Amino acid sequence: MITPLERNAPSRPLALTMGDPAGIGPELALKAWATRGAENLSPFCIYACAETLRARDALLGSNVPIEVVASPGDAADAFERALPVIDVPVAEPVVVGLPSPGNGAPTIAAITRAVDDVKSGHAAAVVTNPIAKSVLYAAGFKYPGHTEFLAALADKHWLGAGHTAIMMLASDELRVVPLTIHVPLASVPEMITRELIETAVRITAESLRRDFGVAQPRIAIAGLNPHAGEDGTIGREEEEIIGPVLSALRSDSVTLIGPLSADTMFHAAARATYDAAICMYHDQALIPIKTLAFDKGVNVTLGLPFIRTSPDHGTAFGIAARGIASPQSLIEALRLANRMVHARAKARI
Repeated sequence: MITPLERNAPSRPLALTMGDPAGIGPELALKAWATRGAENLSPFCIYACAETLRARDALLGSNVPIEVVASPGDAADAFERALPVIDVPVAEPVVVGLPSPGNGAPTIAAITRAVDDVKSGHAAAVVTNPIAKSVLYAAGFKYPGHTEFLAALADKHWLGAGHTAIMMLASDELRVVPLTIHVPLASVPEMITRELIETAVRITAESLRRDFGVAQPRIAIAGLNPHAGEDGTIGREEEEIIGPVLSALRSDSVTLIGPLSADTMFHAAARATYDAAICMYHDQALIPIKTLAFDKGVNVTLGLPFIRTSPDHGTAFGIAARGIASPQSLIEALRLANRMVHARAKARI
């Protein structure tokens, strides 16, 4: 049964984090708010340093009014007249394009506070601007990236420890889940295990039903080797691991297709046969979606008890405050988070 907080989810604002304050995150938030009417965006508030936002606005000449609010609950009323800000002051003056480890703690605090407000029911979902992991490492950050940190926050705040978070890249044209991510290509074959595939299939199918409204998920699974191993003549992983796992997992509630040759599974006719594709490694997944939807791809974290989306790009320190950073991926991340909030609320009625 849907809870009162879940019933009210569509009316609560999205919690947008600032990302690295020296990167393009602040200006993307300004630009997204400025296009709220044209893009039909639902209310959001940004967890960021209000002084930094005002300074970036002045550099860009964008004339976006900024209003500090005490809580996300105040953001909906403020959203039409100003960009609502939950003030998270920086520790050091921000030099545009030059990240500082001294501002790592406020960057982390913005993420933590956003998750706290989703947990307490004051915000509907988390949308994160890009962070610079190397800068956070220098500030003592102990996680490989956003995804792992969010999983740790989920373990802290929600019942049932051990949340497994996986990454999906989503667009109107394609949804892809890389089974392995930031690892050397030489390490991928030994990492492809039955357990990893089972987990990815289970979490992807669950999210397609709950967050994307797909009642009978169809999931395509890429092979590891050229031509999906060509019956074992170009590699044995498909015959010995991937294929047997898929045979064991097939059921009436989910359609599993594969293992498929990756060079023929991403053209338009092939994409029409599935709702998401699970790929064996980073580039196998990201090359097709970045080719099809370079400015519109959204990073979605699956497997968490809360919704998290993010633009599919980095901090772009080199172009910060030059006025040329496109807000489109952030706009798509805000839109998708809002659609997922509605879908999840509907699924729980």
